[in-house]
Amino acid sequence: MYDSIDVARAAVKLAVTSTRSAEEQMILRLKERDIFGAAVDVGGDVVNSIHIIIERAILASRKNSVTKECHVEDGAIAGATREALTQIIAKATGLNGGGKIAICRHKEHLSVCVFMSIGLLHLNEVVIGLGHRSLPGN
Repeated sequence: MYDSIDVARAAVKLAVTSTRSAEEQMILRLKERDIFGAAVDVGGDVVNSIHIIIERAILASRKNSVTKECHVEDGAIAGATREALTQIIAKATGLNGGGKIAICRHKEHLSVCVFMSIGLLHLNEVVIGLGHRSLPGN
């Protein structure tokens, strides 16, 4: 049995994987521990793309069976993603960013981690945001 810190830790580790194959291996290792994970790449004007980033998190979560299509679970993903984004938005205003969103869930614990590089040209800032929600266990 894992608690919210364990699930958040898993989301951070998944978000910082450097390759698609490392990401896939991490998802498989997490699944062995009954933690379901999903990840999706994001990029562009961060502030003006918030709705797109949230939609991508919801769709990745559904596609990888972390959540199912229902308004309660979609809302939890949207809320946790928005929480993670609010932690990085001050540094992102007016700038482009690229990175990854990772979603992890174990029973009622759900964590979303946003890991990005934000900036202009080669002048980048690395940021990380983390959100958590509780859901009925699946």
